[in-house]
Amino acid sequence: MPSATVHDIKLLISSFHPLLVLETSEEDRVHTILDTAAAELDMTLFEWSVTRGLRQRNSETRFGSKISGGGSPLGMLKHIETLTINAIYLIKDFGPYLEDPAVARQLREVSQAFTRTRSAMVLSGGSVVLPKDLQHLAVYYELQLPEQNELLELYHTTVKSLRATHKIRIELDTQEEAEFVSALRGLTLNEARQTIAHAAITDGKLNPSDVRHVQDRKAQILRDGGLLEYFPLADNPYQLAGFERLKQWLARARMGFSPEAAQLNLTPPKGILLVGVQGCGKSLTAKVVAREWRLPLLKLDAGRLFDKYLGESEKNLRKAISQAEGMAPAVLWIDEIEKGMAPSGGSGEADGGVSRRMFGTFLTWLQEKRADVFVVATANDLQALPPELLRKGRFDEIFFVDLPDPSERESILRIHLRLRKQDPDAFELAALVAASEGFSGAELEQATIAGLYRALHDRNPLTTELLLAEMRETVPLSVSRREDVARLRALGRERFVPVS
Repeated sequence: MPSATVHDIKLLISSFHPLLVLETSEEDRVHTILDTAAAELDMTLFEWSVTRGLRQRNSETRFGSKISGGGSPLGMLKHIETLTINAIYLIKDFGPYLEDPAVARQLREVSQAFTRTRSAMVLSGGSVVLPKDLQHLAVYYELQLPEQNELLELYHTTVKSLRATHKIRIELDTQEEAEFVSALRGLTLNEARQTIAHAAITDGKLNPSDVRHVQDRKAQILRDGGLLEYFPLADNPYQLAGFERLKQWLARARMGFSPEAAQLNLTPPKGILLVGVQGCGKSLTAKVVAREWRLPLLKLDAGRLFDKYLGESEKNLRKAISQAEGMAPAVLWIDEIEKGMAPSGGSGEADGGVSRRMFGTFLTWLQEKRADVFVVATANDLQALPPELLRKGRFDEIFFVDLPDPSERESILRIHLRLRKQDPDAFELAALVAASEGFSGAELEQATIAGLYRALHDRNPLTTELLLAEMRETVPLSVSRREDVARLRALGRERFVPVS
């Protein structure tokens, strides 16, 4: 049972808040929360939907008889205004009816009447946008994703049911069970129930290998939602050449998640911002941090947050943040943050102020977040970054990622040659390093791949000469956009901490 949520709802109702808004698709969870809150407050619980009308909800029978006159939205509101008992009214999927001026007016009148009683209305559903003149009477309550104790309770309930119907075997000890349940974090209760059942029914058992099944299911759900992309730990083989100063900083920052840090009242690190030349390892850093810290990696594409409907973009950001917090501890990778948070040269007003409001929401969360979510944000365009983002204290540190120096280029070449089953020592690396002056890590990778394709086409082994030929034909970004790159490098070196 989500005791903290029940406590919050009880507190709001007891302090004479007449109108609560729960934007959630977890209807069963809302039922459970309000059933418990009503029982503990000794209040009657009613519920209304357009299909069932107004009914008294009972924790034992679930539904009482339909109440006359409570079928239509307007009729329901007029009816509950006449009731004299202190009650909670769960009103489902009410968003579309708020466009009717008569319904909106009646809702306001009932809300104002309820300010003098203990009664309260709870509007639930996927999207509830109140008229402006009603917003001062309402409290929006964000229903957080299930916590570990809720998921554990759900796991035991679901397993008990599956054992009765499908005769499944449970091959998890106490520690493995805890790991399995932890893997469910970030899912709604319904999604978690479906995932447990699918994993168990697939082969008739639950065992440690099913943690990967949960991760795959979670990745699919996040892809379908379109806001976050999930990278399971097992799919993260990435290596990072150079970046020694950043690696040392990360090794120290990792201690912020330790019990020893908590005993010293040290809060976990918030995150880092990586600014620099394209293709030089900023995105790769997020993947390496997640692997080294043994944490799941979540990628937020800021451009996906925008929606044509009023208020939906901000809601998408809050939902993405909630999903990330639900999967904590985790690494949240925000790629090219300048594109989603402050378009149009950083003004954020060309889109009606949406990006500016989203940016404010993000900064507030970053400043106040309590969940163990470590943010790795990347940016290519320093000029587009709002000054507020660069203020000391927003991120734990801002690093500048420059073009790789000769020793780093050699390390990068070794990594990509080994990755493609080539012996680095069979090549004249000194010549390749000299020929690749001004290349980014991504350009070195592409030169290696192109050389291998040429070798395959010619049915010959890859040689130093083939790689040198590819490098001679490559025009790196540091040449094609010489002025832009030079300006970025000068600013980055002056203002931020170098990664190497």
